Amino acid sequence: KKLHLKGPKSNYEYRLEVIDRAYTAGIEDVGVGILFGLYDWRYEILALLSHIQHLESNFGVGPHTISVPRMEPALGSDVSYNPPYPVSDKDFKKIIAVLRLAVPYTGIILSTRENSETRRFAFELGVSQISAGSKTNPGGYTEHEEHLKTTGRDVGTEAQFSLGDTRPLMEVIKDIVEAKHIPSFCTGCYRLGRVGKDFMDLAKPGLIKEHCLPNAIFTFAEYLHDFADEELRISGFRLIDSIIEKDIKDEATRSMVINKLEEIRLGKRDVYI
Repeated sequence: KKLHLKGPKSNYEYRLEVIDRAYTAGIEDVGVGILFGLYDWRYEILALLSHIQHLESNFGVGPHTISVPRMEPALGSDVSYNPPYPVSDKDFKKIIAVLRLAVPYTGIILSTRENSETRRFAFELGVSQISAGSKTNPGGYTEHEEHLKTTGRDVGTEAQFSLGDTRPLMEVIKDIVEAKHIPSFCTGCYRLGRVGKDFMDLAKPGLIKEHCLPNAIFTFAEYLHDFADEELRISGFRLIDSIIEKDIKDEATRSMVINKLEEIRLGKRDVYI
């Protein structure tokens, strides 16, 4: 009532029930999340987990992803500069750890609101998806000169909130590789219809990794061939070789992955299983 005085967002119950309406309408994958800083994070987490239990009980499927943004300074918003319940770095790490333990089958998304150090540490706590090279201003992905010419506004002065990690995509990927994690650009599950209950039936017992790991390797290899600089190409393929050797135990799967990597090297693209 204090922050959304009018419009659709002023009806909080309607907003809260949007996930139910999405499932009822046939949308099979949904994401949930909380903007931390408006209330005590302990209550927020319990409320979120209660909401997830509700979704599991009523639809048999919990959320595909959970986002955990903290409030950051935003132009024209006094409350964003002085959140009523600021979340410390220590408590933020607790939030990620609790969610990973409580909802192990769900992807946890960390945005570029957080700085590179926090994002790096968050991988070890269970964050599985991050953004990179993000823009928060309208028209931010448009070329600067084109946006200025067509709108008369500078894209650099219109950010909706401040970013903690402004590194370009390749620098973020180098950081991930250095931490021995493999970046994945995979969209295979969506494109094969492996969503909703079908996805969760694989995710909850941990079987989804049989698809995720090969697809991560394929999409990362395509990125390395097409976009990476020499430094990343060397370290990236070294990581791929290490993961194939260490993490793919099944000989048939290992052979399939190696064969498809050769196809990618020879020019084939959009490879997924």
